[in-house]
Amino acid sequence: MPELPEVEIVRQSLSKKIKQKKVQKVIIRNRNLRFKIPLNFANFIEGKKIIKVKRFSKYLILCLSSGCYCLLHLGMSGTLHIVNKNKKDIITNTSFYNSPILPKKHNHVEIIFENLKIIYNDPRRFGFFEIVGNLYLLKKRFSNLGPEPFQSRFNYEYVFSFLKGKKRNIKNFLLDQKFVSGIGNIYANEILFLSNIKPDKKGYLIKKKECKKLVVNSRKVLSNAIKKGGSSIKDFQNIYGEKGKFQKNFKVYERRGLSCKRSRCQGTIQKKIISNRSSFFCNICQK
Repeated sequence: MPELPEVEIVRQSLSKKIKQKKVQKVIIRNRNLRFKIPLNFANFIEGKKIIKVKRFSKYLILCLSSGCYCLLHLGMSGTLHIVNKNKKDIITNTSFYNSPILPKKHNHVEIIFENLKIIYNDPRRFGFFEIVGNLYLLKKRFSNLGPEPFQSRFNYEYVFSFLKGKKRNIKNFLLDQKFVSGIGNIYANEILFLSNIKPDKKGYLIKKKECKKLVVNSRKVLSNAIKKGGSSIKDFQNIYGEKGKFQKNFKVYERRGLSCKRSRCQGTIQKKIISNRSSFFCNICQK
């Protein structure tokens, strides 16, 4: 599943291509995504200008000239492809997941502009589109989610208070979108390594100084991933022919059996399944 950095890369790609452009037509080939696309969905989009492309957590937000918002979540396998009318691009995928070229199957939604169109492809159909009527409702829509790592209210006091007395492990907390929004399995592994914390350590055992590390390293890891274009786990490219490069910086993820990259550490990277997710950690320097 795309995590915050990968969704941010998609947002940047979309913003460069469709910002201030008017939607001419919407074609829905399959309404049966995770949530069924409403019958009046096209009416909210057609004839509207895309004022801005924003993101919160793993959600893309198309800000429409009508004052409405179109939310898009890519789910497990959703991808957005940008297809130009006047030239045939070999690479159309805005992200680094699944096919770099436009697949022939599972193209569920097309949003058509003057010289290009966006095609939403999703084999597993866990993604979804949603219309939100105004800014108040948009804020309400995300009110059940925790802050993003970059927001000021995600600080060590918040983290320490949230974890206090909790018996769940810290890895599960980092993946809990009600605690912090946007962190997925790959980056949780990397954040915990930089923070010298084992993924199965209980929340109530996390000290204040460790909470500070979690805040600082969450921002550090995600910022670095965005700068490097995300993680191209399957070696695919975005629409500019660029590969995500953050996977070259993995300290623990998918490094089972290899030596710890931390200087002077003689540890070996271990793998453990926690809540059905693969967790990677150093057996010596993470405690």
